[in-house]
Amino acid sequence: MLQPRTCLRHTLPLRTLPYAVRRTYAEAIDHYPPFPLTVPPPIEEANPYDTTTRPEDTPEPPFALRTYKPRTPGIRHLKRPINDHLHRGRAFLPLTFARKGQHIGGRNNSGKITVRHRGGGAKRRIRIVDFYRNAPGRHTVDRIEYDPGRSAHIALLTNNATQEKSYIVAAQGMRAGETVESFRAGIPEKLIESLGGSTDAGMVAAKTAWRGNCLPLHMIPTGTLVYNVGLKRGGKAQL
Repeated sequence: MLQPRTCLRHTLPLRTLPYAVRRTYAEAIDHYPPFPLTVPPPIEEANPYDTTTRPEDTPEPPFALRTYKPRTPGIRHLKRPINDHLHRGRAFLPLTFARKGQHIGGRNNSGKITVRHRGGGAKRRIRIVDFYRNAPGRHTVDRIEYDPGRSAHIALLTNNATQEKSYIVAAQGMRAGETVESFRAGIPEKLIESLGGSTDAGMVAAKTAWRGNCLPLHMIPTGTLVYNVGLKRGGKAQL
């Protein structure tokens, strides 16, 4: 707690006081008791298929737009979505490659300009996105990134078992720290054991139909919001 910055009032005149005690100021005082030096009990490892850790249970902030002070006529009515959760650094370079030979600057096969006013621009790197998601096991979302090659955001995942990195298309509301999993290879044995050996569709859906998970069509309950839908059995996501 900070006390007011006032001089101490003394009964003796200031001329008779030594210089070291003429003027003193407030200091920070800790009014909290010292923390006990006891070791906290160990935290039990949570069940990986516990329904209390569902991403849907975390409340999402209301949708808001960012406005700007009209210093110029162009930004007077400018409104943009607030994406403070996006990563501000560079992309994960091992999962990118340079975009070369794809923008030819409006030239044909003989090198002549057939479409004017094209070419140049900033250098871009194409992100390698995993549209198959065949790797089983749980993955942790490291961060959400902006991708200049698509209108959706992408998420950088880390495989908890192999520590491999991969990019996927981020679901709406996905944030860093969440856990996602792909069930294209089937239902894990640990999940069946946590359900007491039962494979009831409703009980399995309560453990698997979470935001960001990849499920085959027969495991998706009716009324679930989906994205990145594949058109062929075992194929990649296309819609």
